[in-house]
Amino acid sequence: MIMDCSQYVGKCECGREHTLETKKVVVEYNAIANFEQYMQDVGLAGKRRTVVYDSNIYKLTEGKHIKADQEIVLPAAGLRSEDVLIEDMMKQLDHPEVIVAYGAGTIMDFGRYPAYKLGIPFVAVPTLASSDGFTASICSVILNGQKKSITMKAPVLVVADLDIIKGAPMRLVSSGINDILAKYISLADWRIAAMVAGEDFCPMVAGLAEEALHIMRAAADKLAATGECDYEAMTMAQMKSGLTMQLWDNSRAASGAEHLMAHLVEMHPPRFENAEGIHGECVGVGTFECVKVYHRLAMLTPRAKPFEPLSSEWVMEKFGPRLHDGIMKENEHDVLATFDPQIIVDNWDKIRSIIAEIPSAEEMEALYKAVGSKYMPEHIGIDPALTDEMLPISAAIRNRLTLVRMLRVLDFE
Repeated sequence: MIMDCSQYVGKCECGREHTLETKKVVVEYNAIANFEQYMQDVGLAGKRRTVVYDSNIYKLTEGKHIKADQEIVLPAAGLRSEDVLIEDMMKQLDHPEVIVAYGAGTIMDFGRYPAYKLGIPFVAVPTLASSDGFTASICSVILNGQKKSITMKAPVLVVADLDIIKGAPMRLVSSGINDILAKYISLADWRIAAMVAGEDFCPMVAGLAEEALHIMRAAADKLAATGECDYEAMTMAQMKSGLTMQLWDNSRAASGAEHLMAHLVEMHPPRFENAEGIHGECVGVGTFECVKVYHRLAMLTPRAKPFEPLSSEWVMEKFGPRLHDGIMKENEHDVLATFDPQIIVDNWDKIRSIIAEIPSAEEMEALYKAVGSKYMPEHIGIDPALTDEMLPISAAIRNRLTLVRMLRVLDFE
């Protein structure tokens, strides 16, 4: 399947002019065999090329490597998306005109970050369908010890060879399913924020995220029923979800309260030091907890209460001295202070209707079990006794309006 991304570009009913750096997405078996043709199609033939791998992927893809003027093979052990590590790799670059990142999610940041810094094109060759970051312009990287999502380079071209992707361990397949099922929460959060705070909203971008969700849900249901993986559908769902981040210039459609759980695990604040899991696993835990909490809230009646900024004492207690200053800065201009919380109360019946579109906790748990996903705190090394604190703490990591964040200005009967 080849996706021409120009169909999403141009003036939109939301009032914005949508643009994409990504011109073409290829999701096919033996796609690598036609890599040079695809490069020519997007105007990158003949450009001086650096290809970046990690050591594991370099060995696993022997026989499917692509031509390069320079290859950089990074040690897989301890590799993470961190500014210090990426900038250290950049010292090895030999005047590339295009950077190709060949591998999984982390290696993509070693392509998009330097490409952005150097002002050159970036091409993605994903070897997994474990997250929706491959077509995104967002780089989730550790800056000065704190996890940040920042806009960098999106790939001009994505070439996903399904012969490689189908070799991924089942754990990574399940992780990719989790990452897209999370859109049940992220889309609900966005719609609620637009309703109560007047946040900008785009039906087309939200619709593309919903399309990705429906594709993945169908593939997950098929896997649960038959044990068969539809790698083409799963991979295309990831690609479509990633495009929403380019079209909207942030991750709003793809990342809500549920995704902050992954950031919490990656940042390792006090009491969460032993938490460990790949991105989609952590997102699955956040999604399942949000599903339970959101449906429980829909059965209650809220009362508005005055906004109070996060206290330095609370942030110090929950995040410790290492993360304190960064969290305080992130919440300096708290989105909760920008509107009257009574609006949430006045729209509660509409919010209930949005929550009603989210599958029940029982349905989600059955699906997670059937596809082998991780979705409980203890699955990623979090003490179950911390379950009630996970969402309120993680909500402070990003100043984004979610239903979880709104709980700070609500009481319930």
